[in-house]
Amino acid sequence: MKLSILDQSPISKGSTAREALLQTKQLVQTAEKLGYSRFWVAEHHSTSGLASTSPEVLISHLATSTNHIRIGSGGVLLPQYSPYKVAENFKLLEALFPGRIDLGVGRSPGGGETIRLALTDGKKKNLIEFPRQLADLQGFLDDDLPNDHPYGTIKTAPAIDTIPQSWVLGLSRRAAKHAAKNSTGFTYGHFINPEYGQEAAEKYLSCFQPTKRMPHPRINACVFVICAKTQKEAEDLALSQDLWLLAVEKGRSTQIVSVEEAKNIPLTSLEEARIQENRKRAVIGSPDYVKKELHHLGELYQTDEMMVITNIFDFNKRVRSYELLAEVFDLQS
Repeated sequence: MKLSILDQSPISKGSTAREALLQTKQLVQTAEKLGYSRFWVAEHHSTSGLASTSPEVLISHLATSTNHIRIGSGGVLLPQYSPYKVAENFKLLEALFPGRIDLGVGRSPGGGETIRLALTDGKKKNLIEFPRQLADLQGFLDDDLPNDHPYGTIKTAPAIDTIPQSWVLGLSRRAAKHAAKNSTGFTYGHFINPEYGQEAAEKYLSCFQPTKRMPHPRINACVFVICAKTQKEAEDLALSQDLWLLAVEKGRSTQIVSVEEAKNIPLTSLEEARIQENRKRAVIGSPDYVKKELHHLGELYQTDEMMVITNIFDFNKRVRSYELLAEVFDLQS
């Protein structure tokens, strides 16, 4: 099985956004040495706990800092932007780093109404436009918009021999169908909501339309993973992520607290129940246990590639989690 990483540049309590971004750079360099296939960065706005706001800028920096690992977005908030501008941003990245750039896009609005309006300079955009925007985006990337399209005479620049690999990130059969119809890869956000993953994967595979650019479907799923030498250690490390997820859901400060602080935070019975529910979004345990569970998820999603995300307080323990995964999956073989 191939493994890839999604990184949100999480900010631990007592740290700074700059430190989180420097850790992302260190992490991608480590991931490349360990044999991970891809390294994607997120887009989040107006949050105190995540430093990754501009995937395009961060991708350029990370690709410059590495040699061969694929670097991409997970993902650009397409409803807030011009498909033409997104296409040219990523064609430029592909020109600079040929064969290494992934363009992952999602339908997420990116935040509340005020944030959405700020991103679009006050222009209200409707999420139902996403299918049209996605088709336009792929048309700009492929330079094959129909002649009668309003922008059919436009050719995106720079002119290059390769184009970025396109992915749609989603949580539903609808998103899977959009990906299949546009001959892009499909990533299911298991770490957000695992409930509809299997049916979304089946929808994508059954509806996929092959093209010369992409003759075969390409699918992966992203899941929270915390791996440690023992199950107990992994469970302890997971406490910081448990409390972080609770804070995110309640709209509180989203910086990640230490395990020690997490242990001393009193929880209501409802909060404890919510933590157990959120654990369904994660795989937590020893290397052998995590390997078994990720292979099970790979069978569920009918893929040989899983994407993992680890948001815990201690950066060194986060790196160690990725190292243990690489070892147990023998990624460098």
